[in-house]
Amino acid sequence: MECFFWSVGMVFEPQYYSCRLGLTKVGALITTIDDIYDVYGSIDELKIFTDAVKRWDINAMKHMSEVLQVGFLALYNTINDMGYDTLVAQGTNIIPILAKVWGELTEAFFVEAKWNHINYKPALEDYLDNAWRSVSGVVILTHGYFLMNQDAKKDVTNSSMGKFDNLIKWSSMIFRLYNDLATSSDEMDRGKSVNAISCYMQEHDVCEQVARKYIKSLIDKAWKKMIEARVACPDDSKDPFIDMAINLARISHCTYQYGDGHGAPDARSKDRVLSVIFEPIREQEHYEPKLQQQ
Repeated sequence: MECFFWSVGMVFEPQYYSCRLGLTKVGALITTIDDIYDVYGSIDELKIFTDAVKRWDINAMKHMSEVLQVGFLALYNTINDMGYDTLVAQGTNIIPILAKVWGELTEAFFVEAKWNHINYKPALEDYLDNAWRSVSGVVILTHGYFLMNQDAKKDVTNSSMGKFDNLIKWSSMIFRLYNDLATSSDEMDRGKSVNAISCYMQEHDVCEQVARKYIKSLIDKAWKKMIEARVACPDDSKDPFIDMAINLARISHCTYQYGDGHGAPDARSKDRVLSVIFEPIREQEHYEPKLQQQ
């Protein structure tokens, strides 16, 4: 349900219904594979998994444990199905593009897994250089771009996303920083020590409160960078993908505003999801002022 909430927050227009469906599947896959890297795989197993995704090699499954096989097969089949649908609808083979961004995501996951395994905290700059990728915004928006254009019956080329690189980066950075603000305390309690808060605390020998204040200042700067990137998009001011990319930053703020509304939603987060998805919008009563008779 939370994954669908994200997709609605990113692209709510009625004509993009299949885009929302596809993004919900992508969100569920990301959540599952993130758990594989956090909980279920050893470093050696994760290396095999990462290499298999980067090569997009189904034969590599034989070297995986059962849990990792299930995760890899779900990813492989789902993404290939999405690519097939786009090929039929548009005549464009996007599977290599989708496989590439998934390979980059799992590589970023693997870097963080190695850091956590040896309890290593990099400098904040080094952490963020990997973390804006590991938060999965690039994967989400890449799928969203092709799904949205498929709904709109618009042909796209394999290189047509390049003009949005900065927009995607800064939207993803905002996503990452909001995520770390909301989840860092619980992650440190579980032994997952690498996040923006902990890296800044160690690098500058400050308390958590000071680190949080600094991360919030980075969010403000990232918003400005994202708006600059949006303004710089040439001749594409009406491209709906631009709104989708900005909406990713907005829905991440909404989801993590009061805590981890995705991984550990509290009652307030659950009520918010229910109010958006299930509760109908009440029609407002039409008020007609009564005119006084002269």
